[in-house]
Amino acid sequence: MTEEKKEEGGSRKVIYAAILANLGIAAAKFTVAAITGSAAMLAEGIHSAVDTGNEFLLLIGERNSEKPADKSHPFGYGKALYFWALLVALSVFSLGGGLSIYHGITALRHPEPMQDPMWNYIVLGVSACFEGYSWNVSRRELNKRRKPGTSLWQTVHASKDASVFTVFIEDTAALAGLAIAAIGITLGYVFDSPYFDPAASILIGLLLVGAAFALARETGGLLVGEGIGADATKRVCQIFAADQAIEHVGQVQSMQLGPDEVLLTAAVRFNRGMRIDEVEAAIERLEKAVAAAYPAIRHIYFESGALRSAMR
Repeated sequence: MTEEKKEEGGSRKVIYAAILANLGIAAAKFTVAAITGSAAMLAEGIHSAVDTGNEFLLLIGERNSEKPADKSHPFGYGKALYFWALLVALSVFSLGGGLSIYHGITALRHPEPMQDPMWNYIVLGVSACFEGYSWNVSRRELNKRRKPGTSLWQTVHASKDASVFTVFIEDTAALAGLAIAAIGITLGYVFDSPYFDPAASILIGLLLVGAAFALARETGGLLVGEGIGADATKRVCQIFAADQAIEHVGQVQSMQLGPDEVLLTAAVRFNRGMRIDEVEAAIERLEKAVAAAYPAIRHIYFESGALRSAMR
């Protein structure tokens, strides 16, 4: 099995784990919210329901990104995943964050007495187990891409696989939201106050808004043409400069076309007086060297001026 297929399978595994976890959790939260009247639990139910829909959006993005290249999209549909991941960010912001804040404010204006919180605690505990499982699946996938000496959040920022880092950010926010809900319910019960619970709902909404901005930042950068990064670009320049056929390395630019596909252009100057077959051999040699270091770089284009100068 190729590395690309392994990573693709890992992304799907992360999404399926998140769907299974969120479906059951959402149903349980809504049921208990109806029984106990907890605003925080209702906010958590909304959160899980939105997350479930978001995973299906990511699956659509995954499938669309796998379509083969055609005349209208000569470099393929890899960026479709980033488009659907951006929709997920908007969904988290509007449906998750917006509804939770709105419901919390409404509950603050018209507070209702809390019922026995025991069922809330049971559902929160079960939810934490399921969310923790889904979070751990996405964490393991991120760790496979993690470079030595980097933190998990640095790996999220460097990751080009929107499916994995989207689920990770969502599940991290979900676990934090469960903690906020538990604290709000507990404080309301201990102090016999109906205001802590809706306040927790508002905090959960603000948490989701923050998660949405984090997702939008990551997916938006990839959608508009993020490169491979300064370190990788420097390494590619070194590979070019080390070849005996290269006289000078100019500007090297790259663009992410999908999770595992990169377009790279290079302004290099070949040694003057080279025969056409020598230039072709040098280009093939350079492409293999770059692919060995960065398999995702599948398209390399050399500026025409570099080829003309070599054959003068």
